[in-house]
Amino acid sequence: MIIIAGPTASGKTDLAIKLALQLNTEIISADSRLVYRDFDIGTAKPSQKELNAVPHHLINIVNPDFNYTAAIFKEDATKIINQLHSENKIPVMAGGTGFYIRSAVDGLNMPDVKPDEDYRKELIDFAQIYGNQELHNKLKKIDPHAAAKIHYNDVFRITRALEVYKTTGQPMSELKTTSPSPYDLLYIALTAENRDFLYHRINQRVLTMLETGLMEEVKFLINKYGKTLSLLKTLGYKEVLDFLEQKCSYNNMIDDIQRNTRHFARRQLIWFRPDNRIHWYTIDTMTQDKILESILSKLENYDR
Repeated sequence: MIIIAGPTASGKTDLAIKLALQLNTEIISADSRLVYRDFDIGTAKPSQKELNAVPHHLINIVNPDFNYTAAIFKEDATKIINQLHSENKIPVMAGGTGFYIRSAVDGLNMPDVKPDEDYRKELIDFAQIYGNQELHNKLKKIDPHAAAKIHYNDVFRITRALEVYKTTGQPMSELKTTSPSPYDLLYIALTAENRDFLYHRINQRVLTMLETGLMEEVKFLINKYGKTLSLLKTLGYKEVLDFLEQKCSYNNMIDDIQRNTRHFARRQLIWFRPDNRIHWYTIDTMTQDKILESILSKLENYDR
């Protein structure tokens, strides 16, 4: 398998498409928000043209009110990987959700706990009344290991961890088990030698999202699903929702999205950095074509 990972706005989608075209293969998305329909602009979902260029999997497969977990992702991804292998194709998994990548390729086994919608609503209501930090503190008391890896604003993952504990009586961090990866991996990740280069790309992407209709997308989602949808509390959508509710100015909304996205990119890099299997490429010192050429060269040598 080939993995293309890295932080948001680093060019994973473009590189994965070029690589898949070269190898006559297909792409498996490893992004926790791209699985959901209707959430397009704020998630930087590939365009229809990009989706048509190469077959993509695990994009637009469930409605936003469905709780799609890492355990489900592993099951779905494994089926696709096996199918591609049966066709003598090398799967290309591309995305920035490191937890999904680990669950699919590193033998990470997650507890398959069914959603408890009533309890989840109770937790979301708690966060809205007392704040995300207080909800995070709830998790910290019962599962400090999981809490240390989840940002206090990531309400979705916090509620999931609390939900698992309520159902099983055990911390989620203790229920995870690992086994050796069943795949031979060529693990690629993108970064920038000068972090400001990546941050500039992030800032520009946020402006492009707003220019291409992020505000209208959020209004559409509110009308269709209501304001309490968990995904509307995630990066890009939460800040726009705050503006629509007159909690901040338009310029402050832009600053908030840009800052929070930069922080998110930093956390993504921290997640991937310890993995010594990764071949890192710097997008500010190499063109994408040069990166592609190097990957194909590694793959050729790997096959030998």
